[in-house]
Amino acid sequence: MSGRVVGIYVTPEARADPEERHEVRAVAGRGLEGDRYFEGTGTWSKKTGPHRQVTLIEAEAVEAVRRDQGLDLAPGRIRRNIVTEGVALNHLVEREFTVGEARFRGIKLCEPCGHLERLTAPGVEEAFLHRGGLNAEILEGGTIRVGDPVGIS
Repeated sequence: MSGRVVGIYVTPEARADPEERHEVRAVAGRGLEGDRYFEGTGTWSKKTGPHRQVTLIEAEAVEAVRRDQGLDLAPGRIRRNIVTEGVALNHLVEREFTVGEARFRGIKLCEPCGHLERLTAPGVEEAFLHRGGLNAEILEGGTIRVGDPVGIS
């Protein structure tokens, strides 16, 4: 399985709009530089554990929701850090994988919640159920760029 990065987004503080980046530095045990969870200012930052370090979502899932549900959200609006193409993220739970120079471990599916729906659009929680992406832990840091490969370690 291999894919590539098609978008990178960080959100500097809770509830702020995501900002698109062409590259970002992943820091082991912390998250993505410039993101609210790296800084400890995210809505869920007080809940400890590695699952807040980075989130990924498939561009194909965003497109399917647009096509099937009529929810036309730009990939950054779904509030995930890394948008991928050509990789089944649900299969990476409890597996190690690479994104650019960094190495990750999939923690759990990043299921949508009511908070996400309040920040985006009505129907998002149901539309992205089981296709809301992946929460991952950064095992080894490095730079991630749009166009970088995503693959199994």
